[in-house]
Amino acid sequence: MSNPVTLIADRAASPQGTEQLLDILRGTMVGLVRRDGADLSARQLSVFLTCYLQDGPHTVRGLAATLKVNKPSITRALDRLGEFDLARRKVDPLDRRSVLVQRTLKGTAFLRDLGTILGEATRQAMPVQEEPATFTRARSRVMQGRG
Repeated sequence: MSNPVTLIADRAASPQGTEQLLDILRGTMVGLVRRDGADLSARQLSVFLTCYLQDGPHTVRGLAATLKVNKPSITRALDRLGEFDLARRKVDPLDRRSVLVQRTLKGTAFLRDLGTILGEATRQAMPVQEEPATFTRARSRVMQGRG
């Protein structure tokens, strides 16, 4: 089975690519809200994914700059992520004025679940296409020994 990221990238260039990507996003979001556990807003999910998928260390100031939003919105998102134990803050030992964002075991499990949900949404939005008829006929001939 192909990697969902590769499938998405390949489809994005096709005429129906945008529609399929939106369907994958919809399927992923539906899968997230149907599961037990954290129900994150788009901003919270953006902060979470940035912390888990991009190299750190991450700070409130750095996240605000990366996502191009204000620091209070990052603080609110981190408050919510902390409530779900998906991320935690720790004072930077090298600069006590700065706060570092840390990953958690529960956050790592959530990321793995999100990847599974994304993969399923991708498979549903982009089913395996049927083989072209000429290939099917040729394969049948080979299987019957008529090359």
